[in-house]
Amino acid sequence: MNAKVFMALRILLGVFILVFGLNKFLNFLPAPASMSADAGAYFGALVNSKTLILVAIVEIAAGLALILNKFGALLALILMSVSVNAVLFHAVLDLGNIAPALALLVLNIIAIYGYKDKYKDLLKG
Repeated sequence: MNAKVFMALRILLGVFILVFGLNKFLNFLPAPASMSADAGAYFGALVNSKTLILVAIVEIAAGLALILNKFGALLALILMSVSVNAVLFHAVLDLGNIAPALALLVLNIIAIYGYKDKYKDLLKG
């Protein structure tokens, strides 16, 4: 992959995830207008259990790491769990709002692919 294209996509992912992580603390983005009762109950449980605070911290750390290109390969792997869970949440409970989660997953896969050389030692048998 071209280094400049990867850098642009890495920064785009970093800004994207940083904005959503900061939004969990600052609430500057509007909440989705329609959410099913099951989705609302699940989301409420995540808020009440403080799980969303941990997710926000991971998102902010990953966003900064990707923007600054420091520990980006590590945080891209950790962010994959957030990406997959976001897609699964929307696929099962809130299909109408799945587009940002899919964009996150695609950008995360591209980031992991772009960092593939960093994972060679990890994947040695």
